[in-house]
Parts: sequence; structure tokens; C-alpha cells
Amino acid sequence: MPGGKRGLVAPQNTFLENIVRRSSESSFLLGNAQIVDWPVVYSNDGFCKLSGYHRADVMQKSSTCSFMYGELTDKKTIEKVRQTFDNYESNCFEVLLYKKNRTPVWFYMQIAPIRNEHEKVVLFLCTFKDITLFKQPIEDDSTKGWTKFARLTRALTNSRSVLQQLTPMNKTEVVHKHSRLAEVLQLGSDILPQYKQEAPKTPPHIILHYCAFKTTWDWVILILTFYTAIMVPYNVSFKTKQNNIAWLVLDSVVDVIFLVDIVLNFHTTFVGPGGEVISDPKLIRMNYLKTWFVIDLLSCLPYDIINAFENVDEGISSLFSSLKVVRLLRLGRVARKLDHYLEYGAAVLVLLVCVFGLVAHWLACIWYSIGDYEVIDEATNTIQIDSWLYQLALSIGTPYRYNSSAGIWEGGPSKDSLYVSSLYFTMTSLTTIGFGNIAPTTDVEKMFSVAMMMVGSAKDHVFYTQRDQMMTEDQITKEIHTQEAVVKDLRE
Repeated sequence: MPGGKRGLVAPQNTFLENIVRRSSESSFLLGNAQIVDWPVVYSNDGFCKLSGYHRADVMQKSSTCSFMYGELTDKKTIEKVRQTFDNYESNCFEVLLYKKNRTPVWFYMQIAPIRNEHEKVVLFLCTFKDITLFKQPIEDDSTKGWTKFARLTRALTNSRSVLQQLTPMNKTEVVHKHSRLAEVLQLGSDILPQYKQEAPKTPPHIILHYCAFKTTWDWVILILTFYTAIMVPYNVSFKTKQNNIAWLVLDSVVDVIFLVDIVLNFHTTFVGPGGEVISDPKLIRMNYLKTWFVIDLLSCLPYDIINAFENVDEGISSLFSSLKVVRLLRLGRVARKLDHYLEYGAAVLVLLVCVFGLVAHWLACIWYSIGDYEVIDEATNTIQIDSWLYQLALSIGTPYRYNSSAGIWEGGPSKDSLYVSSLYFTMTSLTTIGFGNIAPTTDVEKMFSVAMMMVGSAKDHVFYTQRDQMMTEDQITKEIHTQEAVVKDLRE
């Protein structure tokens, strides 16, 4: 899933990070041990500076450094290097290689196999040390006829970095002194780092965002968010004042859970811009305050408890009911969580069906709100006979009637019947079927119906496009699955 590359659902592989941290003064490259000719998958700046090659030039070339071989490179040493790679062994060599400008240089080369948690060799680590100054002066075509002193002078002037190291070191020290990286790794020893996933170390009060508890908690929040996405539009449109104790308790529990989620988010790691896991408490709090805190806070306020009081002013009650719509913004977090499931065809199909049903539910609530607003003219206190609610009431035998003593209109279909009828109309409109037994009659109703049909046509386009894309992706995935799996494992 794309969450893999985002670091959302799996521990981080810290091998490369450990190597780079330990090798600030070393030159090294990493080769893939699972592919023929062991291609280079990473080279550090030290190796690029030492060899004269850019990183792009080195990538995918052989880790044996065959691209740096030349006329003076010893054939026996070349064969020993290749046997070391073939046998997945640790070894070290003094080998003459050529820089990009074809300048010959003596290197002290160390090779170490890197194993994963299953003791399978997946990488080769090769470190290099320039020992040209402490070998016999190199004689090539450009220096034939030169004296030994002249060749030595040329070698000295070609390596400023080596000149800086010349004073405190002698030949014995340089040839046998390993680089800082080699000292740490101890080639062939048990402390050589493994290429495997490692859980980052976090403070005691910080929760990893992919641990079992947080994953379970996220699914609970996901389900409650869908519950909120369904109930909030319904309560706002049908103006259901929560006098039912059972529903009031349930909604209060949901609000408390959302409040607890806010507290947990202040103590949960997140993935930084570079894909690393951020566990610093200060950075976690600052990140949450800048992103989802305000929305989460507005979504957990107890609007239903306020509306439950009988003496609450109708205007204030309507305001709090409208503010509950802010909870729907949490669907953005749902989309982010579901994003890494989009690579599975079945998951995409289920998600499209759920989104279609949710959109139909929202439109049904809006459709009822339009009819409820237009069915009774509050200015004249008269019924609008062309409203779809009035026509529905007549068709099912529950007409509106005027209560002269109270001065209000009563009767009409029940709320359950109204919701089912509204959902039925929006479903038939979105699917462009439309049987006509429930039809728009007023201008506002007709405009809303046109908008629904446009949404329905867009839905069909998205569905067929996604279907064709899924078919294409499945074919491509079957062809490159093996190679992609290897590359993905190396980059993790």
C-alpha cells in the first residue's frame, strides 16, 4: 500500500540510517546480493568524491567495481573479489582501480555481506580507503620514462586529502588501520547490523502510530466517524431533538471517545516529510495543533446534550445543530487512513459503494429539507400543494390538516416514511433511472434534481475510469511483480 512508503503501517528499516551515521569519514557503497552481478543500490558522498563518479553514474553498476578496472588491475585480485561475492563471504583486498578520469589509485577494499532477520544475504557493504601513497609509484602510459621521484611527486599532487593525512600516519598504520566504519562494523563479526525492520525507540508516554493498540483505536474512530457522517445530516435535516435517552447516551459516549482521541493524538508518533517516524513530544504536539486539533475539538463538543434541554432557544438550538456538520470534516482523516487500501481492487469497489451510499444519504437529507421548507408558507400560513411532500402525503393517505385551535399544520407522513422516500428518490436520480412516482415540481426542487443527475453522471465516469485503471494495473502488476518486490524491499 502506499502507506508503506509513507511509513504509516510498518516499522522503519533503519539499516541505511545506521550505516550513514557511522560512516561520516568513510567511503562505501551497497550492492544488491539478490540480483545477478550485484548492482549498486547506494553510494555515499565519500565514495563519489574518492572515485570521481557521480552517484547516478555508479547506480546499477556492479558492486565489484568492475567499471573501475584497468590495465594495471591485478587479474588474480579481480578473481578473488568475484569469488568473495559468489560465496557471500567477508574479505579485504589491496586493489588498483581507476577513477573516472582514468587515474590509477590503490584502494584498501573491504567486503561484508549483510543479512536480514532470516539470515539471508540481501546486501553487500563495500568500504574503500585510498592507500596510493604507501604503495610503489604507479607506472602507466603517461609516466613511462619518468623517474621514481617524478612519479611519486605526481601521486602526491593528485590527492590533497591524502596529503592532509600524511603527517600523522605511516605506512603500517594506514594499511592496517580500518576506517571508522570498519571498526564499528567489525567485518564478519556478530555486531554487523542486519538489514531488517526496526521499531524506533520512543519515550514511555509516546505511542507508535502503527502499534496494535493504535491500529485498533483508529478503526474504532473510523467506525464512529461513519456513524457521525450518517447521523449528523439526518438530525440536522429532520430536526430530531434528542429526547430519547438511549440515543442521547450513545451520542455522549461518541463525544467522549472523540475527546479521548484528541488526548491520544498529542502522544502519538507521526511520519515526517522524509518518511521518518517523529517521536519528539514537542514536535508531535506542534504538528497536531497545526493540523487536525481545531477540527477534532469542534467535532467532540456535546451539541446533542445542549439541544436536549427543553428551555433552549430555538435559534440557539438550530445553531448548535448546524455546527454538528463540522464533524463531517473528520472524513478527511478517514480518506487518509483508507488511502493505503486503494491498491486492492476489492477494497476500491467496496469503498466506491460506501461513498455512493453516503452521498445518496446526504442528498436525501437535503431533498427532504427543501420539501420541508417549501411545503408550508410561513408568511401566509398556507400549504403549498405543488410541493413533493404534499403530493407524497396524499398518495400514502396521510394528508396535512390545519389545526385551527393551535393555528398550525399537522399530519403528513412519518419521519421514517419521509426518509425512505427521500433516499428512494435520490437513489433513482443518481442512477438516472427515475420512475416518476416521486417527482420535483417547484423550481428549487427541479434545480436540485438537475444537480443530482450531474453528480450521477460524474459517478458513472469515475466508476468506469477506476474499473479500466484497475484492469490495467492488474496486468502490469503481474508482469513486474518480482522485480518490484525486490526494489521495494531494498528501499524500505
